[in-house]
Amino acid sequence: MTSQPTTRWGPVVALALAMVVNTSDMTIAAIVLPGIADDFGITPATSAWVLLAYSLPMAAIAIPAGRWVDRSDLRAVFVLSMVGVAAASIVAAVAPTFWVLLAARFFQGFVAALTMAAYMPIVVSSVRDEQRGRAIGYIVSIMTIGGMIGAPLGGLVAGGFGWPGVFLLKLPVVLAAVVVGLMTVPSNGKRLPTPDGTLLRDTIVVGGAITGLVLGMENLGSAPIVAAGLIAVAVILAIVWIRLATSKPIISVIASRVLGLNLLGLLLASLLIGLITFLLPYFVTEEMTASPEMLGVVLLAYSASVAPVSPVAGWLADRFGPHPVAVIGGVITAIGLATMLTLPSGATMPDLLWRIVVLGIGGAVFNGPINTALMAATPREMIGVAGGLFATVRTLASTIGPAAVALVWTFGGGGIGGFNAAVALLLGSYLLGLVLMVIGRPARATVAA
Repeated sequence: MTSQPTTRWGPVVALALAMVVNTSDMTIAAIVLPGIADDFGITPATSAWVLLAYSLPMAAIAIPAGRWVDRSDLRAVFVLSMVGVAAASIVAAVAPTFWVLLAARFFQGFVAALTMAAYMPIVVSSVRDEQRGRAIGYIVSIMTIGGMIGAPLGGLVAGGFGWPGVFLLKLPVVLAAVVVGLMTVPSNGKRLPTPDGTLLRDTIVVGGAITGLVLGMENLGSAPIVAAGLIAVAVILAIVWIRLATSKPIISVIASRVLGLNLLGLLLASLLIGLITFLLPYFVTEEMTASPEMLGVVLLAYSASVAPVSPVAGWLADRFGPHPVAVIGGVITAIGLATMLTLPSGATMPDLLWRIVVLGIGGAVFNGPINTALMAATPREMIGVAGGLFATVRTLASTIGPAAVALVWTFGGGGIGGFNAAVALLLGSYLLGLVLMVIGRPARATVAA
């Protein structure tokens, strides 16, 4: 494999802007769900489909999209994805009915998945091996800062212009990503191949399996029989996909010791998202009886500890190898989780904040380097598939994590008992994932000189 003579940082900037857009589309949209429910006369539960309609296609097509990206022109894929996001955002903002809004969000998630699949190929084709840790660290840092700014800004826009304005808020960032992408993302001259029947079939089968799993986990607590049926359908479709000839190259990637164990370990470790999206909001507002503003301070403390550490973690990954650095980050995160179990029932805000900062530092040292390690272990011709697998793992974790901790929290009776039970589950899952990643370490680590 040949590397570029010099690193081109323009594509890294374009990717960072695109990832700010894609990741904030969930958090910012959540802010306006009450307004959407009021305007369209729907229930809060129905309004939650605004989030699901975006996340489901992102998860469902990520793996087939990765195969398609491996045969496509990267610049064209990137621009197509961003233009599609912009168009869908405009349609969502002017949607006359709730169904039109859902259709726009579905298309938005569909085209955003293309960027997620192209993420690794763009980095590999633009950044020298010994600088990829820093590149991903910069992307994570910019994403985090964008999220820190986006959530409160979205609230201000929603207050002044209503929920449609929130869907238009990202357009300047999308425009900047398109301009930078057109100027800098490498073009390999492959064009955009028309999806054939085989790819469409795989998309339906794989997408159906992942959709069934995601919806099953979403309904696990409220409708367990429905959830069991959906998960059973997901298992059947997964078996069907495994028997298809087109699945063999992807299965070979998953079956390799390094990639397979690290992807499984990453899935188990990434369930930690349940702490941020479910446990902390309930613990802070119910157990600590703090205001929503104080919850915002807690979440801001996490992001503020991730943003400055991520570039440093990237430099360490380039200097000492990404896998060892990721494992160190995992150990720090596990220690942070363990300290959560020592929170007293009358915990104060300082008690919680320093623990959150430890978790944020550990997450920053872990997330970028493990991404870099997976990238380094993937054959170049399969890098798009690996990007799709990576995106799928993250999306599944963002669904399974909150659902699992919500279930344990409920059975634990809520309060400090439910909190400790759920944290113990996350800690056990994280430690198991960390063990798998240690077992799956590369045979030879590449250390930058």
